[in-house]
Amino acid sequence: MELSQLPLVLVLISSIPSGHTAGTERPKPKVTIKPDHVFRGETVTLRCDIDAGGVTGWWYIWDKEGSTSVFSDRQEHTISSVSESDAGKYSCYGIETGGSLWSQRSDEVTLTVSGTERPKPKVTIKPDHHVFRGETVTLRCDIDGEGVTGWRYYWNKEGSISVFSDRQEHTISSVSESDAGKYSCYGTETGGSLWSQRSDEVTLTVSERPKPKVNIIPDHVFRGETVTLRCDIDAGGVTGWRYNWNKEGSISVFSEGQEHTISSVSESDAGKYFCYGIETGGSRSSHHSDEVALTVSVPRAVLRVSPQKWLTEGDPVTLICEVNGSSTGWTFSWFSSESSNHYDLLSDSSRGAGGKYTVSSAALNHTGVYVCRAERDKPAYKTPYSNTQPLWVTGVSPPVSLIIIPSRTQHFTSVSLSLSCEEQSNSDRWTVRRYTDSGRLEDCSSLPRGSQTGSTCTINSTITWDTGVYWCQSESGEKSHPVNITVHFGVILESPVHPVTEGDNLTLHCLYNSNPSILRADFYKDGSLIQSQTTEMIISTVSKSHEGFYYCKHPERGESAKSWISVRGSHSDSQISVLKILSSVLAVCPYLLVTVVLFYKCCRMRGKTYD
Repeated sequence: MELSQLPLVLVLISSIPSGHTAGTERPKPKVTIKPDHVFRGETVTLRCDIDAGGVTGWWYIWDKEGSTSVFSDRQEHTISSVSESDAGKYSCYGIETGGSLWSQRSDEVTLTVSGTERPKPKVTIKPDHHVFRGETVTLRCDIDGEGVTGWRYYWNKEGSISVFSDRQEHTISSVSESDAGKYSCYGTETGGSLWSQRSDEVTLTVSERPKPKVNIIPDHVFRGETVTLRCDIDAGGVTGWRYNWNKEGSISVFSEGQEHTISSVSESDAGKYFCYGIETGGSRSSHHSDEVALTVSVPRAVLRVSPQKWLTEGDPVTLICEVNGSSTGWTFSWFSSESSNHYDLLSDSSRGAGGKYTVSSAALNHTGVYVCRAERDKPAYKTPYSNTQPLWVTGVSPPVSLIIIPSRTQHFTSVSLSLSCEEQSNSDRWTVRRYTDSGRLEDCSSLPRGSQTGSTCTINSTITWDTGVYWCQSESGEKSHPVNITVHFGVILESPVHPVTEGDNLTLHCLYNSNPSILRADFYKDGSLIQSQTTEMIISTVSKSHEGFYYCKHPERGESAKSWISVRGSHSDSQISVLKILSSVLAVCPYLLVTVVLFYKCCRMRGKTYD
């Protein structure tokens, strides 16, 4: 039957008595719309189902609320591209094909058409599409669907067909490289039949969180210098960083630049520094760098001597002045000390401006205490005076001798010690001076238990603090041999006060302060054992090689302090040198023979005087 015949059929149907029946309840169709809520442009199908036994077929009549026309005569009516005008209430009824039965009219079913196209979700990744391993990342699926009260979400990852989450947000608490990839989502209406499109894929990149490296240039500076701290972060995918600098012991960030420069550093700037970065315009952060230490020093001059501070007249010696940790840009000045708080600039100080002050042939007047000082222009700085460095020179013929009673260099505590300056001409103009281990320069008269009468200094009841180097000094600056005196409780070494002449014998004893008694002990020179378990050590023919520091050691009583023993050349050496010179002269002039004999006799007599 064609739709054009429908008016005639309707007239015939209207003439059928309302009480007409085919023996059963006239059937009522059921309309279904799939889906019943659609978006513009989608496809929707309307279906009319009539459940009536014995009826082999139906001719379907479709109506839409508000319209008098029948728009379809099929069981299913499909709208392939729905629009807002298709929305409304639909109903149907049926007429038996080739018969007279007809159904009731179905209940109306509403088709809802949203005014937009089927929504397309949007995936966002927080904090960023590029995250570091171990961080927390959240994937969120947002669907803007008009008229939809709720959605059920479905998440997929590229390369997998399974749905790994049905929530709007999916959080990975500790992300790893295996979580990297492309993600997409879609949704279905909660309690309905609507479904969204699939979102575009969004890529999540996972990499190792970078660890900055701190460079401090230079890492050891002096007060007043300039230092630069630099934080380097190597991380692909990050276009910029905001740097955060911290110092050990402080919770505040003191700089946000990649480089931080301290133009005039001070001791308070010393310490350990570290940095970390926060992505500019993002939320990613780096690890903390390792701590790097900045050392700030106060420039100090350090004075040392080479080869040693105990010298024999004629020996070379070099004073070396250095600035701790720095070797360039410094000039040096040299001073001698006459007291613990007064320094006199050496007249030839400028020849040691390079850091080395060399004396090629030491003389008695070089005995004394020296200091140095360094200075530079950039930045302008002058160091304090260096440590004191004494030089002790023993001469062949000193103008005066220091006489010590008891006559030895080491002494027990709680005894009386007498030191006298003896000169044939006038001994009253000589003063006994000393230099202590603590670096003090002082006269005998300033000692707590000392007194000087004329040229004699007396120390009553010695204590260990009386240890030091003692010498005689005149008003004009002349000096005697220096003597290293030690005051010790227990074991002492008995050794000569003055230098030993080459060829002479040297005898050493080890004494204990009980009686005092001579011990059977071991004897050492410069730290090496030279004789063991003997009451005395004798060197029968002394030579220059025997010069050095000596001490003794007893297995039960302990060991003595160290004493320096100097060795001076023999007088026969000078006589032989004179004879060689005169022999050369005699070869030219025989008439000088008598003069030679007389000169030789004079030398012999002079040698006896020295002995």
